[in-house]
Amino acid sequence: MRRRDRLIDYWDDRASGYDRRTASAERRLLGTSRRWVCRRATGQTLEVAVGTGLNLPHYPADVQLSGVDWSPRMVHAAGRRAADLGRTVALAAADATALPFADARFDTVVCTFALCCVPDERAALTEALRVLRPGGSLLLADHIVASHPLLRAAQHVVDLVSVPLQGEHYTRRPLHTLRRLDVEVLATERLSYGAIERVHARRA
Repeated sequence: MRRRDRLIDYWDDRASGYDRRTASAERRLLGTSRRWVCRRATGQTLEVAVGTGLNLPHYPADVQLSGVDWSPRMVHAAGRRAADLGRTVALAAADATALPFADARFDTVVCTFALCCVPDERAALTEALRVLRPGGSLLLADHIVASHPLLRAAQHVVDLVSVPLQGEHYTRRPLHTLRRLDVEVLATERLSYGAIERVHARRA
């Protein structure tokens, strides 16, 4: 079985219990970044790696939402959350590095706490910009390599286990990749000893 397929199976297996396992981290660390990102979305909005739909409650009511994830069970969970919220979301199973949309399709592209798990971070960011209209917003939040030296050292140790097991990287920083692409960075913030970063960029 290819590594990509093994990772999809891994996240499929965790879809049903994902919200329960991450509830504490959501309350203490992640939720404010989800709100920071989603409230900036406008117009036709695509969420890449939508997961179980934890961002859905935070979007403005007037955005038109689409979402993709490579795990079909995650997509199913997001669909249940959308139905519970009474929110219309066009959902599909798709790879972040091969999005099934035309060029310049969306006003906003969102990705939160997922680039850490995409095998090819640059390819995912390039695809996000491809489907984004000129002047459109790319909104990101993720856990990244920390600015605090002790936490950063611990992250490098964790990577030795998390990358082979579930493809999750703790020592990436998507902003460095993004700055080498065709974007203007409008706003960035780092939180939690520099281990969480949120970014608002605009396609040139």
